[in-house]
Amino acid sequence: MEKLNDTDQAMMEKVIALANQLAEDGIHPFAAILVDGDGEVLMEQGNAYLPDQDMTGHAERVLMTRASKTWRPDFLASCTMYVSAEPCCMCAGSAYWAGLGRVVYGLSEHRLKTITGNHPENPTLDLPCRVVFGSGQRDVEVIGPVLEDEAAKVHETFWKNHGA
Repeated sequence: MEKLNDTDQAMMEKVIALANQLAEDGIHPFAAILVDGDGEVLMEQGNAYLPDQDMTGHAERVLMTRASKTWRPDFLASCTMYVSAEPCCMCAGSAYWAGLGRVVYGLSEHRLKTITGNHPENPTLDLPCRVVFGSGQRDVEVIGPVLEDEAAKVHETFWKNHGA
């Protein structure tokens, strides 16, 4: 397991708690938090599949769209996005295009796929975000999976109760 600094640890605990709250509310349990270089929370975002069944409403993608409309890439390069589950290729692409400098994630895409299978609301791609970022022209630091067992628990329960 990778070593987390105090901010990373606190933010990962916070984003996993947010994912748990989403699940309790019947929302897909994916959460993202954007933090600046000083460790201040700038934005939080839960999954936005509901109410319109937006298959692109992933927490990370929506957060990066909001962030990109608010700040320029030079600022976002000093920011970290903490996510309860590894960004899929769409979400990693949005983080790359927004200019994000760092991602810390809990549950890996590979393990998520073993949990959800081919659920019609979450047909998970087993494609590591490092592969997506590694295809780009600038570096994005990636740390994860971290606290993976904690991050997995909510998905194991949620998808079992929602037909996975």
